[in-house]
Amino acid sequence: MTEVTLPRVLSALGDPVRLQVVRVLSDGAEHLRADFPRAVADSTLSHHMKTLREAGVIFSRPEGTRCYVSLRSELDDRFPGLLRAVLDADANSAEAGSASAFC
Repeated sequence: MTEVTLPRVLSALGDPVRLQVVRVLSDGAEHLRADFPRAVADSTLSHHMKTLREAGVIFSRPEGTRCYVSLRSELDDRFPGLLRAVLDADANSAEAGSASAFC
């Protein structure tokens, strides 16, 4: 794995699909592909997973024909509170956007 740096992590988190993946994983459990957003093609989801994996955000664990995905615990050790802050900011942004649509 390449070095985990703040610019790489922030770049990986800068895509709405990847943020959805991280939001699913933020429960701390391992997840299968079926647990992730289906709004994109399988090949596109694979690309997003690879981007997150190479940035050091997620970890993939193959087991038989399945692949389990989780957040890397080291990420919060290296950048404490970063993922929570990004996910909270994204949620607040979405709420603000929907509220302004009614004004």
